[in-house]
Amino acid sequence: MVSNPQQFAAGASVHPLPGAGAPPVQKKPDDGLEPDGSIERNPGMALDLGWLEAMRHVNRSALERRVATLGKRRSIKGDNQAAWLLRAIAVMDLTTLNSNDTDERVRRLCAKARNPLRPDLMEGLGITKHPMRPAAVCVYHPFVATAVDALKGTGIHVAAVSTAFPHGLAPLSTRIAEVRASVADGADEIDVVIPRGLVFEAEWQELYDEVAAFREACGEAHLKVILGVGDLSTLRNVMLASMVSMMAGADFIKTSTGKESVNATLPVGLTMVRAIRAYQERTGYLIGFKPAGGISTAKSALDWLVLMKEELGRRWLEPDLFRFGASSLLTDIERQLEHHLTGRYSANHRHAMA
Repeated sequence: MVSNPQQFAAGASVHPLPGAGAPPVQKKPDDGLEPDGSIERNPGMALDLGWLEAMRHVNRSALERRVATLGKRRSIKGDNQAAWLLRAIAVMDLTTLNSNDTDERVRRLCAKARNPLRPDLMEGLGITKHPMRPAAVCVYHPFVATAVDALKGTGIHVAAVSTAFPHGLAPLSTRIAEVRASVADGADEIDVVIPRGLVFEAEWQELYDEVAAFREACGEAHLKVILGVGDLSTLRNVMLASMVSMMAGADFIKTSTGKESVNATLPVGLTMVRAIRAYQERTGYLIGFKPAGGISTAKSALDWLVLMKEELGRRWLEPDLFRFGASSLLTDIERQLEHHLTGRYSANHRHAMA
């Protein structure tokens, strides 16, 4: 049984999103939180090319040495590992972004989101009295209304990938219309993708203007900006795209669409996390982070959670500041939790959505 299970199950709830419309600010004197503990939403700021220039220097070898220590210095075992894996479920965006998606497939995913663990595992872990649910379900726009209906009353958010996902190369008016349509259908989180060519050509003003337009189209829906890091080639590009997205009002920055040849890696994640820390130190606003693509094992999930805890602190282990974009991760977490209880590993096909 996990000690104090309520501490970990409680993370499944998502803090309410405050309204938009706050004026740009250079520095907040407080901790970036509302009186009720929710995140004070990032209003963005004017594009600061001088600050951007100062953030260009990224030491790849130092970042790689840093992330190489994560799994070596911390060994999480037993009940502690089970508790951390429950935390991973609480910050998960269960995702289906396939060309063969159907309404029924999305309903099945939502059913899994409502009951992510088998009842016998819940009982064995001592968390039957505490809801254990992922933070959101992420789908293409045509399935937003289906997901909203299937998740009604659960508190699980519905996220829609938008803006000509995964390439982001449709006309800007079309991409903005897609954002507005998803919000109208009930999505309360929008994952937008940037055109990577704007980064390669250093068109920072155009990138800033596009992200700001997406933020306006989102209204009170949460804006996650996908950088497509596998296409950006260098950590310098990742750093600069992260900074511009946050200046333009992103609530979250996200690594990947999951469709690139290379997706979320720890050096890329550390680069983005340190951009978030620099932005907080400058403005006082807390920005969320979402690694996505290729995170399919419980062990890799633990590495990411340790990274967040060590680099940004305990507050970034809550679903309003950290998410996993995952389609198969939950299956391996279930297998690890079953092993924790029984000493045996089960086959993948014994778990729903495997």
